[in-house]
Amino acid sequence: MGDEAQLTRRSFLGSVGVGAALAATINARAAHAAGFNPDATPAKGLRRRRDAFETRLRAARVAFERPLPAHHPNGEERDYPFVANFTKGLPHDALGEVDPRAYRALLHALETGDKRDFEAIPLGGARPLRNPQAGRAFDLEGPDSHHLAIPPAPRIDAPQSSSEMAELYWMALARDVAFTDYEFDPLTASASEDLSAFSDFRGPKQGDRVTPATLFRGFTAGDVAGPYVSQFLLGDVPYGTLTIGQRQLTFLPRSDFVTDFGEWLRLQRGELPVDSVSYDSTQRFVRNGRDLAAYVQIDALYQAYLNACLMLLGIGAPLDPGNPYRELSTTDGFATFGDPHVLSLVTEVATRALKAVWFQKWYVHRRQRPEQFGGRIHHHRTGVAEYRIDPEILDSAALDEIWSRHGSFLLPQAYPEGCPLHPAYGAGHATVAGACVTILKAWFDESYALPNPAVASADGTALVAYTGPDADALTVGGELDKLAANIAMGRNFAGIHWRTDYTESLRLGEAIALGVLEEQALCFTSPGAFSLTRFDGTRVSV
Repeated sequence: MGDEAQLTRRSFLGSVGVGAALAATINARAAHAAGFNPDATPAKGLRRRRDAFETRLRAARVAFERPLPAHHPNGEERDYPFVANFTKGLPHDALGEVDPRAYRALLHALETGDKRDFEAIPLGGARPLRNPQAGRAFDLEGPDSHHLAIPPAPRIDAPQSSSEMAELYWMALARDVAFTDYEFDPLTASASEDLSAFSDFRGPKQGDRVTPATLFRGFTAGDVAGPYVSQFLLGDVPYGTLTIGQRQLTFLPRSDFVTDFGEWLRLQRGELPVDSVSYDSTQRFVRNGRDLAAYVQIDALYQAYLNACLMLLGIGAPLDPGNPYRELSTTDGFATFGDPHVLSLVTEVATRALKAVWFQKWYVHRRQRPEQFGGRIHHHRTGVAEYRIDPEILDSAALDEIWSRHGSFLLPQAYPEGCPLHPAYGAGHATVAGACVTILKAWFDESYALPNPAVASADGTALVAYTGPDADALTVGGELDKLAANIAMGRNFAGIHWRTDYTESLRLGEAIALGVLEEQALCFTSPGAFSLTRFDGTRVSV
């Protein structure tokens, strides 16, 4: 056996957690590679080939040694079969309850993974289920999707679920209220008062009360500082030779859908919507919940974070103190630790985030969408059927407001088609947000205060200077956390996700990004360490 093959074999056998079959394959390939004359090969080439191989082994070892967590659903599928889990797209009866045979066929396909079993799932209409097979896919960098877990989702018979559903009703009612008007608007005052009365509402508060200043905001310190909308959704984006303004295409006000039970039932069966959305002829800066809902309907999933990265590079925002090139004067970063590196890295984690959350959606939790739960509440309140729903939501003042506007207790949707055809928990947008924002917080100095903060005017046609008392304290880290919340909560404003879909998915995405950074750190000759503030407020270095 040649020198290279012997070195490769020793390196391989010294690694941890690589199966015997894989060992045999790699050793065989190494022996085959040794068929050339090693004396004719430069020693540096041999060493480089060995080092590259050992780097891959170290990364594989890091990935293998991550603990494999237990995955726990919330038990609704067992306790309330066929009424408390995601079923949209399958055949449903006149009450909107799924055909048990179709649901069992879905579970069987998820268990076997056989494409023939997926093809045998009965559909209720023309719309296909969204990519359940993605939960079985592997990735060659970062944590495997099955090595990450999120807690059980709140149950429909629990007060936390009631509070989250009440928040969604109020978000639907307040879609057209400008964020700058929250302090004065009677609707947001009513929402704050109602949500404060729930026994287990976990959104941000001032003291023990929800206030217009905390209403519908995220859970980090940055989320409650300054304006509702992140600076990264408002400023110009330098895109090479282009400068892209952030006036957005948005929906006309009072455009609410799926408030009629007949249309609700059609959509549960997977039929195509009969309505279509009407767009505003004037593009506007994001200024209310409907604008956020419009943004997250058609955005590229990493779009907001690529924009944020370009904006930070454009203003010359300082890099994280751990970037090794901050201390060098004769060389600088480019392919490693430079602009091209971060621009690719911030988007690279998005697909890994999706695979991880798709496993949680289809193979662990299968949480119903708020749209579906609204149908259960509608039947319960009108006496058509009875479900084991926590009573706090049934007494919410939001339901009376919804009935007054629409004549039903269904959750008004911002999109004619309602929610997508995949389960709610976790959320794809939120998981991608957590991953991409984590990369940016690792790359840039989080403490840097963003210059010239602005806020959209009440009609969204202009930006005006933000002059609040914390105007000088809107930092990179805080506004990135807020950006993640804006995008994730935009899906909540649309009526298609829950608060915990946002909070837990952000943490899931963060774990993915930290794992990718951990493995990438093995690949660089320049020593350095990135540090960042996690979404829970603790500090971590990679």
